Amino acid sequence: MKKIQFFLLCLFMLSFASCERAFMPTDEPSNPVNVFDYLWNKVDQQYAFFDVKGVDWDSVYEVYRPKVSDGDMHLDSLFQVCAAMLNTLQDGHTNLISKFDVSHNDSVYYRMYAERNINTEVVVLNYLTVNYHTTGSIAHNAIRDGKVAYLRYSSFMDDITTDNLDYLRHIYENCDGMILDLRQNGGGNILNIRTLLSIFDNHGQPLYRTQIKSGPAHDAFTELTTVYADSIDYNDSFTDEPYTKPFAVLIDRGSYSATSFFAICTMAYDNIKLFGDYSGGGLGLPNGGALPNGWTYRFSITRTIALDGGNYENGVPPAERVILDPACTAQGIDNVIEAAADWIMQ
Repeated sequence: MKKIQFFLLCLFMLSFASCERAFMPTDEPSNPVNVFDYLWNKVDQQYAFFDVKGVDWDSVYEVYRPKVSDGDMHLDSLFQVCAAMLNTLQDGHTNLISKFDVSHNDSVYYRMYAERNINTEVVVLNYLTVNYHTTGSIAHNAIRDGKVAYLRYSSFMDDITTDNLDYLRHIYENCDGMILDLRQNGGGNILNIRTLLSIFDNHGQPLYRTQIKSGPAHDAFTELTTVYADSIDYNDSFTDEPYTKPFAVLIDRGSYSATSFFAICTMAYDNIKLFGDYSGGGLGLPNGGALPNGWTYRFSITRTIALDGGNYENGVPPAERVILDPACTAQGIDNVIEAAADWIMQ
């Protein structure tokens, strides 16, 4: 079985996810029927999650192909049909892009917002409070009479540094532990995962396994590659020792893509525990290309397997599932944060 260090994989993933081909297939006619067939065939041969999503792609063709015709079919009508076809994948990393529109998966976005497991007003007013602090992209304050550090990181799009984390460790060094709130964090720069993980006990332990679609058959994938944490000499790094106090991570359906990757990485650390609801998933890396009429597309062509053998493309499970209680919310209490704080103080 192949193996790769996490930092090298991050660089590969960043370049891989951005390598959509910019050129149209010049020898392909651009009539509506061929555009539809071209897209359907690309997904059929390269998409990574038909089994996980429970999608019969041949049946999808039978439903949507009759809606396409050559002649006077308008571009916006063709776009809507192709977008609806892609929508059956229920994959937030799947998009169709034209000059006049971009498709999004409605079921994924519905779960992210309709099933959110956070009330930001309660968090801001009663946990961060008006006296909260900001270090880099992390808002923070101490709760439970200064015994628990609460950190709110809203997006992996916003960079963090080891200096940021070193400062947070310093000012909360007398706390019993930390809570990192990643609810409704829709993902972003995967290099920030490595930065977050750098404070923990990294000794080259496995984090997860990954593979890439390698052929037209739906079950054709490369050999599984194990991704390992970096090996850090803490005496020669920004901190003297790894953070080993209890560290709670809060997730919900809005915790997508890079946030789900971070969630499965936490399984490799004894002092980290996931609280809240299932994440939104999004553990497949997208890639794509151009259609004969100039539109571009992307969809997931890799799959990620957690340390416990699970494929959590549809959502990483929390170690302790805690759903926001409306009665608590009405009183200004976030019972997800409270459950995490109880665990830390115990």
